[in-house]
Amino acid sequence: MKAIFKKELRSFFLSMTGYAMIAFLITFVGIYFMIYNIGYGYPYFAYTLSGVMLILLVLVPVITMRSFAEEKKNRTDQLLFTSPIKIRDIVLGKYAAMVSVFFVPNVVFCLFPLIIKTMGNSSLLSDYVSLMEFFLMGCAFIAIGMFFSSVTESPMIAAVITFAVTLILYIWDTLIGYLPSSAFANLAVLIVIVICGALLLHHVNKNKYLSIGLAAVATVALTVVYIVDSSLFENRLNLILSKLDVAAAFNNAAFNSLFDLPGTIVNLTIIGVFIFLTVQSIEKRRWS
Repeated sequence: MKAIFKKELRSFFLSMTGYAMIAFLITFVGIYFMIYNIGYGYPYFAYTLSGVMLILLVLVPVITMRSFAEEKKNRTDQLLFTSPIKIRDIVLGKYAAMVSVFFVPNVVFCLFPLIIKTMGNSSLLSDYVSLMEFFLMGCAFIAIGMFFSSVTESPMIAAVITFAVTLILYIWDTLIGYLPSSAFANLAVLIVIVICGALLLHHVNKNKYLSIGLAAVATVALTVVYIVDSSLFENRLNLILSKLDVAAAFNNAAFNSLFDLPGTIVNLTIIGVFIFLTVQSIEKRRWS
């Protein structure tokens, strides 16, 4: 893992990608800092972080799109597959390198709340919790981008899919507000989600019997519960999916000055799940 980490980190700065990403993010945060905190006098640095969120959604695909897709395209991934290094260590090494690049500007951002403090009123605890959640959310997005890079050989396709998925996750709370509330509609959508999950499982392990079996069992179970008590499905999707809001922890810290432990756990879970999926995706390619 250590060798992969050093190799990937060195490649980011030899190709200038790391420098460009760091400079780009610091520049835009600096601009928003001048506008919000210096110009308008807002005492919360969290407002600045919230303003640059779209920039983060653009930068994450740039830093993750080549992690595996380009090696697959150039067939250089075969060197990794034949090496004695475990796939898990390869994935963790690449992920750690990308997170390290993202970590650098976040260290610089730690200075901004102190600047606000010298000007008068400030909320250092709220700002630093917001910064921690901003970093953690970025790490979750990087894990997602790494996974999509592992399932395609086109870096551009990986970047587009990563941007689309992370954008959806960021505005998740708004989107789930449009979900139907009726019991039957919730049942139908849950069955569709089960089928999509089965398709994803089949893509990872190529075991159609396992995928079909799990989908069938879940569908029958949901249908039986609906027949017994349909009221359990009323507005159920909104209640379930609202727990998957990756931006909740950051928004609560930024706008409510609250540490959202469940939201933090959601982000950590997303990191773990997508690292695991990436390992499984690479393992499948290694033995196929």
